[in-house]
Amino acid sequence: MDLELLLFYKNPLFHTILSLILAFTLSFFNLPLFFLYALQTYIHPDSQPQSNATRAAIRRPSSTATDGPEIKRRNTKSKDKASDFDENNAQIFRLRLDQSHLRSRLYIDHYCVAFTVSFVTLCSLLLHKYLDSGKNRGFLESGVFVPILLSSLSLYMWVMLFVRVTFERSASRRSEKQFSAVFGVLGFLFGLLVLVPDLLVFLDFDFVPVDGFWRFFVASLIGCFSGFMFIPAGRGARSFWLGTDQIRCNLSMITCGWFTRLILYANQILVIFVALLWIKPLAEIFVNTNNHRSSKGASVINSGLGNGNADKLVGNMGLLPSEFSNFRQWCLLGSSLLQILALRPNLQMYLNEALLSWYQRLHASKVPDLDYSRAKMFLHNHFLCLVVLQFLGPPMLVLLFLGLSQIDGPSFGNFPLSNLLPSFAFINQVALFLAWWVCFLWALFSSVILTLHRHCILYVS
Repeated sequence: MDLELLLFYKNPLFHTILSLILAFTLSFFNLPLFFLYALQTYIHPDSQPQSNATRAAIRRPSSTATDGPEIKRRNTKSKDKASDFDENNAQIFRLRLDQSHLRSRLYIDHYCVAFTVSFVTLCSLLLHKYLDSGKNRGFLESGVFVPILLSSLSLYMWVMLFVRVTFERSASRRSEKQFSAVFGVLGFLFGLLVLVPDLLVFLDFDFVPVDGFWRFFVASLIGCFSGFMFIPAGRGARSFWLGTDQIRCNLSMITCGWFTRLILYANQILVIFVALLWIKPLAEIFVNTNNHRSSKGASVINSGLGNGNADKLVGNMGLLPSEFSNFRQWCLLGSSLLQILALRPNLQMYLNEALLSWYQRLHASKVPDLDYSRAKMFLHNHFLCLVVLQFLGPPMLVLLFLGLSQIDGPSFGNFPLSNLLPSFAFINQVALFLAWWVCFLWALFSSVILTLHRHCILYVS
């Protein structure tokens, strides 16, 4: 009897055991901190800790250190009076982050919890996809309540974290917070319109009509993500601009190598490509709307080619609608994984922004004022884990929403609160839309900011 009961509830047991094992493993071995291990940060001599692991990254040419590029000695032999500038205090030291350094950063506990809960949730969603959750199983027997509960917890946690980090004092400029609030309001208004099927003429989503509380709730989520994505996308754009050496500084300590540049380029291109896959004019190019490929259809294509009428090719070539739907979801998954892979290079470029600021102000005048770069280095070190959350949050949100969209209707079984929820088709489409929406916002904001950098309207300094 006990064995039959155990086999009957094997799915929720598998989910529970896997979640507990993963949570314990990640916490015990400090894997979230290991993900940030050995990032290089920079400090001034007056902030140098008492450790032998710290070494000067940039020194005089007479120094024996070979860690970084050399700085020419200033020419003090001039008609003017010799300046009181002290080059020793202008040195900068490179520091490799380890667990002891990371533990002192702000938001480190929030990052560890968010990393652990999100990873456990994604593994639970993946396990549910490959478990046997038949149509005749109930809500508890199928075990679907475990990934749904974990997903709800993860999404709530990320929304609350984005609220805190977006409006954190001194973590970003006041203008950036104001832009985030404006984009949040515009996103909310757009969300109220996008849920109306008659107005959804340029997006390839099939929303079931819904009104009242759920329409307001989904519109609020769309507006929140519109505001939250602006600052992270702006930082991502600056990291791309600096890492790919668009400013042509030719400093190996500030920019990254060819392989990392390839990752940054591929990440930016793939995010833009995925964002366009749900726009109807582009989506129609990839879809074959014919139900079957007959010889008659082939003759139509050949006649269109012969007469030079390219319009006849639209709808007759490409993937089937079901294949194209799977292709878009795989591209969405790939873009999120690639964005997580580009997390460390983006963080390193974020830390190198302070190094660039120090280098620019060191050579800006004969007696440079390094107070700004000193404060910038402190803030970049202090808010490192806050920026980690801003870089890690968008791809995690995409993966969570994409995983929720893959849960089929029969898996819910006899859900006790099904009468209080909208139809499952609506939930499925909303989850997929929100996954695309986060990706679209990142592509939109980062592309606009990169364009402003290209036209010298914005600067990295």
